[in-house]
Amino acid sequence: MTRSPPVSSQPNEGSAERRVALVEARQIARRARQRGEYLLHPADFALHAGERVVLTGPSGSGKSVFLRALALLDPLDGGAVLWRGEPVLRASIPRFRRHIAYLRQRPALLDGTVEDNLRYPYTLSVYRDVAFDGARTKSLLDAARRPADFLVRHASELSGGEAQIVALVRVLQLDPDALLLDEPTASLDPDSARAVEALVGGWFEAQRGARATVWVSHDPAQAARVGSRHLTMTAGTLGAAGETAFAPARADGASR
Repeated sequence: MTRSPPVSSQPNEGSAERRVALVEARQIARRARQRGEYLLHPADFALHAGERVVLTGPSGSGKSVFLRALALLDPLDGGAVLWRGEPVLRASIPRFRRHIAYLRQRPALLDGTVEDNLRYPYTLSVYRDVAFDGARTKSLLDAARRPADFLVRHASELSGGEAQIVALVRVLQLDPDALLLDEPTASLDPDSARAVEALVGGWFEAQRGARATVWVSHDPAQAARVGSRHLTMTAGTLGAAGETAFAPARADGASR
């Protein structure tokens, strides 16, 4: 099989050594279980700290398949994922997911209140060393323009857009190093979508040198706001659209 060229950006010429990526995919692939055709053709990808990547492509082209494969949520049919230069072994996958967080377009919430859902991760063994911070959670919800009584609302009463916000705050409070965002504003009105963009941007800027995002979007205007490096997905094939496709993104969601 011919190895496809990497679509990761490289350090500036003259760098003493190649930067180690937060997450690196080497020829990762996914096939349909029954028919065997590729859902994701073998792909190389590297995500470095400080990068804001946007991924676009037609519906059904494999964008979600790629993000889930990168997060090791689905078994690979080829290739490997590395974390900070080291292969992620099966036993270390739970800890790997503490550092790289995937947010699905239609998140699943637990039965209970919004606060119950935000507290839930801290019951998992991988997060036993940290505790729920109510003040910080409130500040995240305030930034997302949620009302004061939002924490006590029942998950079953939330709209699709509100569920997306809960899922995003649930992830942000855990301080991952990289976010894989699968159309996180698809069910939101324009004002709420911009608030979420600003929320993610604020999280990124708080530790720009240590964090990174991959954001799937169907909205060209949003893509220009949230990412400066543009990748495309077409029929399961990952490709680069060029570093100059978008103006550099600003964390406050405004394009330059």
